Amino acid sequence: MINPSDLRYFCYHLVRKYGSPDNASEEQKADEFRHYYLRDLPPTLKALRTVAVCCGLRVCSSDELPRNVRGYNHVLDGTDNIVTRDGDTVSGTQNTILHEIREIMERTFPTVSRNYRPLRTNARHYAANRFAAAVLLPRVSFRDRVYDAGLDVIELANRYLKSCSQVLLRIGEVLQGKLFFYAGMYEPGQDGDWRVSYWTGSGNHHDPDANIYGLNGFFPRKGRGVLPDSLVDMAIRTGRPHIAERITLTDDGDDEGLIAIANPQMIQGIPAKVILTVLMARNSNLLAPQIERIHPVMVDGFHRHL
Repeated sequence: MINPSDLRYFCYHLVRKYGSPDNASEEQKADEFRHYYLRDLPPTLKALRTVAVCCGLRVCSSDELPRNVRGYNHVLDGTDNIVTRDGDTVSGTQNTILHEIREIMERTFPTVSRNYRPLRTNARHYAANRFAAAVLLPRVSFRDRVYDAGLDVIELANRYLKSCSQVLLRIGEVLQGKLFFYAGMYEPGQDGDWRVSYWTGSGNHHDPDANIYGLNGFFPRKGRGVLPDSLVDMAIRTGRPHIAERITLTDDGDDEGLIAIANPQMIQGIPAKVILTVLMARNSNLLAPQIERIHPVMVDGFHRHL
């Protein structure tokens, strides 16, 4: 007799509802998972551990994982095991459990959907990240809180007890199609140089004019360093948030322009990260809650420069 809580049965449920696993987005898989196992209640660590047991999985921790590995899954004695990093944060452990569950689902799909072709390694890892984020930060309620917080990544990370990187990437997903938006996270490397470690963006599908086009290289991508006298440079040097209320893009200055905030996350009085957030100037009101909370230093403006 099949246990209806078993993960294989859940995969079969997805196939029955969507026809094939690849007909359901990671957002839809996460919604189904949250409703099926969590009854739409908050995905606490205790709840996720219980869900894993119900799915027929073992969860354990290890202090012998490589530095850049947060967890993994493997089969032992016919049972899927999830290994998390011993001493990891609650948020990190939650994310690892959900990430590995999604990877195990990917192995299971071909057994319940004959024509399904499993994702390759990079695509599987990317799908697992999106699935975990969508379970932990449900699209509708999270998007409402993004606006309430004035798109403040640091505030939302503190509120949800999640990493800034996960929150930043999730904002880009939930705002996609709704708003032109860019955010990048800068962190110091081992050499002391600050570079973009994560970035995200979204476009406005409802109003084509509410987007910026043709600015290749203007918005920093992963690995980009800090430019001298940029907003991020000012935030790092002073430890204070800075805002440029108008960034012009054309030489005559006639364009609508952009608005940008560089907000440092301070740990023991030292900047640990800086979040750069950029919007169209017409949407500056969306940043009001963040501006009122962090009181950034006002910069007159920039021309084709962040």
